[in-house]
Amino acid sequence: MFLETPIYSRLVAERGDIPAQVSGEADRLRRELARVIPPAPPGPPAGHPGHPGQQGRPADHWQTGAPTGP
Repeated sequence: MFLETPIYSRLVAERGDIPAQVSGEADRLRRELARVIPPAPPGPPAGHPGHPGQQGRPADHWQTGAPTGP
């Protein structure tokens, strides 16, 4: 990204490659979380009418004040 600019090279020499360190730490945390929390099975996206957390359409309760779905 900024590898060819002199100021970036000086900052890396003084402080270390912070973006690379953050990226490596994020990858480590993702791997650790994947062991603790298994990935969710694929399903309809949130907000999709088939999603269990949504009752009726949003417009239904905007107009009447309550969901009209089953």
